[in-house]
This record gives sequence, C-alpha cells and structure tokens, in this order.
Amino acid sequence: MHINRRHLIGASAAGVAGAVAMSPDAARAAPPTSALGRDATHYGVRPGSADDQTKVLQRAIDEAARAQVPLALPPGVYRTGLLRLQSGTQLVGVRGATKFVFVGGASMLSGEGTNSVGLTGITLDGGGIKLPDRRGLVHCLGGRDIRITDCEIIGSGGNGVWFENVSGDISGNIITRSATTAIVSFDAQGLLVSRNTIQGTNDNGIEILRTAIGDDGTQVIDNRIEDIKAGPGGSGQYGNAINAFRAGNVIVRGNRIRNCDYSAVRGNSASNIQITGNSVSDVREVALYSEFSFEGAVIANNTVDGAALGVSVCNFNEGGRIAVVQGNVIRNLLQKRPIGTAPDDDAGIGIYVEADTSVTGNVIENAPAFGIIAGWRRVGGAGRGHGAGQQQHDLGNAARRRGRARSRPRHHAGSFRRRRATFCPGGDWDECGAQIASHRPRPPVWPPGNWRVLHHVAEQRIALRERGNVQRSVVQG
Repeated sequence: MHINRRHLIGASAAGVAGAVAMSPDAARAAPPTSALGRDATHYGVRPGSADDQTKVLQRAIDEAARAQVPLALPPGVYRTGLLRLQSGTQLVGVRGATKFVFVGGASMLSGEGTNSVGLTGITLDGGGIKLPDRRGLVHCLGGRDIRITDCEIIGSGGNGVWFENVSGDISGNIITRSATTAIVSFDAQGLLVSRNTIQGTNDNGIEILRTAIGDDGTQVIDNRIEDIKAGPGGSGQYGNAINAFRAGNVIVRGNRIRNCDYSAVRGNSASNIQITGNSVSDVREVALYSEFSFEGAVIANNTVDGAALGVSVCNFNEGGRIAVVQGNVIRNLLQKRPIGTAPDDDAGIGIYVEADTSVTGNVIENAPAFGIIAGWRRVGGAGRGHGAGQQQHDLGNAARRRGRARSRPRHHAGSFRRRRATFCPGGDWDECGAQIASHRPRPPVWPPGNWRVLHHVAEQRIALRERGNVQRSVVQG
C-alpha cells in the first residue's frame, strides 16, 4: 500500500481526534470496586441513600471479615450509627469520595480485642454529635496492628481517635474540628503516629498517656498540628499540641506546630523522651517541656519562634533529672503567660533548667527577661538590675537579651521557691542577684576545657559547653 504525505497527515489527525473524543470517558473511568475488595453493595448497602444504613453496613463488615477479604465502599455518603469492627476488618474507600455520616451512638467505629484492622480512604463525619466522655469517633480497646491511614475525621463530638492498649499505625490522616482531642492513646503497645494534619481541637492535639509510669515507645513523627485551644481552661493540662504523660521512651520528631494556647510538646513524668527537630511558632506558654518525675530527656535541634518560655526542664523536687538541651534556636519570647497559670510564673526566658542538665550550643534571641536560668535554691531577697539590649554569655550558648530584667526573682510553676543560678550580662556570675556594674558586655573568662560544672550549684550538676557556638554581641552605646 502506497502511503503519501497527505494520507499520513490525515490519518494522524483522525487519531488525535479519536483520542480527544475518548479522553472524557477515560478520565471518568475508575477501577471497579471489586478491584479494591468485596463490593459493599452486594450486601444491600446503598451509596447516597438518605436512610440509616447501620444494619446493612454491619452485616457487610461481618461477612467480609469472616471471609478475610477487604470490604470496598464505592463513592457516596453512608449514614450510620455505631459499627463494630471485627478482627481482620479492612474497610477501603475512595479517598475524598467515600463518606460515613454519623447519626448517633457511643462511637462511629468501635473494636474491642480486635486485631489486624485497617481503615483506608474513608471520611468520617461526626457532625458535632456529642460523644460520651473518654470516647472517640474511632474507638479501639486492646487490639493489635490497627491501622488508620489516608482517612479524614471531621467534626467529632468527642475525641477523633481513642486507643487503649493498642499497637498500630495512625498515619496520613486529616483530623479537624474535634471537640476534645484529635488522637488519644493509653498504654500503647507499639504505636506510630505520623504525617497527620490536625487542626482545631478544644483540649489537646495528640495525647500519649499511661495509667502508670512505664515504657511506651510511641513515635510521634512529621505531623502538622495547628490551632489547639485550652477549652476547659486549666493551667497546662489543655491547649498542648503533643502531651506525653507517664509514657517512657516516646519520640517526638519533625513536627510542625503552630498556634497553641499552651505548649507545643509537654512531657510530664515521661522518662527518656526525645523532643528533636520540631518547628514551633506562636505558642503561649512553655514551648518544649520536660517536667515532674522524669529521668532522661533530650530536647535538641528544635526551632521556637514565639512562646512565653522556650525550653523548661524542671521539678527536680519531684525527681526530674538528667537532660540534654542542645542546638535549639529560640526567639521572640513573650513577656507573660496565659491566664490560668500562677501569677508569678516566669516568662520571657529562653531556657530554664534545674538539675543534672547539659545545656549546649543553643541560640536565644529577644528574651525580655533572661536568656538562660539554671539551678534552684531557697529564694534570697536581693534584686537585680540589668541594662537593655545587652549580651548574655554562658559556655556554648548564645543569648541576645532585650528589655529589662525584673526587679526581684520570680519562681517557676510546679517547683519550690528557689533562687536560680543565672547567667548575667558580661559573662558575670550572679548567683545572689547582685547588681552588675557595667552595661557594656565583655567576653567571659572561663578555664580551658570542654566542660565546667557550675560551682554555685554543684550539687545539681548543671553543665554548659564552652566551644563550637555562635555568639552575637549587642553593645549599648
């Protein structure tokens, strides 16, 4: 067959036209529901129905779990009350298109002693319907390998997810407008909480809790947490992005946290907690907290821009000890804490540490009160006087201060009234609150070597590193 140029061009044009004509149908085509699992419509489930489909959905869940196959839910809205998950339940939807709408009950999805459960690609809309106390829209007790991935949980009238004695994975979800807390875990058996977006809760963002002090090991990694309110009030129990209570060996890493009424990360009696590489802005109390009866804490390589106090390692009197505070950048501290905290609580401070703590390589800028406060003792009566805009030196930490210091020492919440060992302008040691004569900073004079234990608080073993740090000088003319 002879093919000339005109024939070739005509054939090409026809082919392109055919492809264009087919493209809308191809774009609308989707994999059949059967490719995702057993089609829920085979059990009488009707996407988009205005009826309550709790009974038919429960039958579909039970039958699919018994057959050990995923239950595939086509795009559409499904109105439902409480659904009970079985061991082996795998609910698979089309992300952004498969939606459960809650019509009432203790929870929307609940499992007790169920293992190998998976929820993927489903939107769960709680509609703001109030849940009983200590319940979540997804509520699981005593399960192993429970996975919630790529789902959206909106408008829960209680908690978004409530786990007790569970191992599993909560990853890649969007959880918004929860009436209490987005994710609560009690007594985890090995839990990963990662890559979630959490916005607009009224209590806390993520709570990792235990009924008694012990090993937990939950990893809270790479989440985005914003707009956390302290709805019930209190003095720090609420309004936190991430709260670890009595939970040992928790890792909090790489989270982006913004706009919290209280803390970004609060470790309470959480031994061996690691708080590393988090980005924090616009929190109104202590940004990064390790408090009460913990042993061992690492707070390193975080950035804090906007808080009443950058890092606090405290409650030596309650057994809190052994910590490393290293490589943090802390800026733009506030002059007061939220309403509800004690009126004499400290604010405007970069780092506050009490005992058995190594403070190294931190940078602090725009701290209205102090760059670093270290140590605790009974309070003396002497006052302090410092000039504005002076450099504050210590071994291995750079602190740039602005504003004036307070006229008398104040005291940290949760500790006895103590006199703190404080680094003062010009590198002078002002353990007794003595007046600093010169308003012009000068380099500190320290003996050679990497470490110096502060002799005024030697029993508390607070060490500060000497080398390898940037110092910023501000000289007042």
